[in-house]
Amino acid sequence: MGKANKIKGDLDDIIELVEIIQILKDVADNKFHTLAGRKDRFSRFGESFVEFFRMISLSRVRHPLVSNDNPRTGIVVITSEAGFMGDLNTKVIRFALNEREKYPNCQIIAVGRKGAAKMENVVKDMKVFDEIQDTGLYQVAIDVKDYLYSEIMEGRMGRTLVIYPWSKNFMVQKARIVKLLPCDELLSKQEEFVDNIEHVIEESDPIDIIEQLSSMWLVCRFYEMLHDTSISEAAAQSQQLESSLDKMKKTKKGVKLAFQKAKKSDIDKSMREVFSARMMSKR
Repeated sequence: MGKANKIKGDLDDIIELVEIIQILKDVADNKFHTLAGRKDRFSRFGESFVEFFRMISLSRVRHPLVSNDNPRTGIVVITSEAGFMGDLNTKVIRFALNEREKYPNCQIIAVGRKGAAKMENVVKDMKVFDEIQDTGLYQVAIDVKDYLYSEIMEGRMGRTLVIYPWSKNFMVQKARIVKLLPCDELLSKQEEFVDNIEHVIEESDPIDIIEQLSSMWLVCRFYEMLHDTSISEAAAQSQQLESSLDKMKKTKKGVKLAFQKAKKSDIDKSMREVFSARMMSKR
């Protein structure tokens, strides 16, 4: 049963591979649902953040982080370092390069080694943050915030856009663009919740308050975008693994059928050989 044994070895390998892919897909599914379930903490933080400052109207205070006329734009491009993200990373980069054409003399800030590698031949003088896996998402959010803060406060940049992988749902992932700076959005929301209070004691200068508020908000928003990128990673990985799993199951079915045919053929061949040998011995 030589041919059947060979096919049986191939079948065993395919069965093991199917089991491995299924486990990886289950891990990706679980990661997606876990991360998606944590999204509400960002909205809770935002509500608490605005509520904390609802007593004071800060919208009259001008600060470069919340009101800026400098036309130079920074475009932050977030790409994933995970596997199976090549197509989505390419969409993000293509989106970013299209946006770059709209803003002459803009600054590209690449967050992610893979995205930086794909853009290095097209974009010159690019600022790169490529140690996401080594430093962690939160530290990267702080590092990017510090860089943007220094660029804006020193007058080299006035506004910032962020382009990153975003998962609309489990099946749909796309490149998304968000205006990050100036964060006038924060004060406009804050103004909606201002209480009608006649006397408020301000222990700190409003400029210092707005600066601290904006810095904390920047870290939170950017960390949320990195979190969304992780959600997109899990969804994209699950879809790729699902596709591979379907192909491997079809292959498994074909090899299993070939094994059954080969097994039957080997049995028939063995029976013919035994019958022929018996007839020869009688002669």
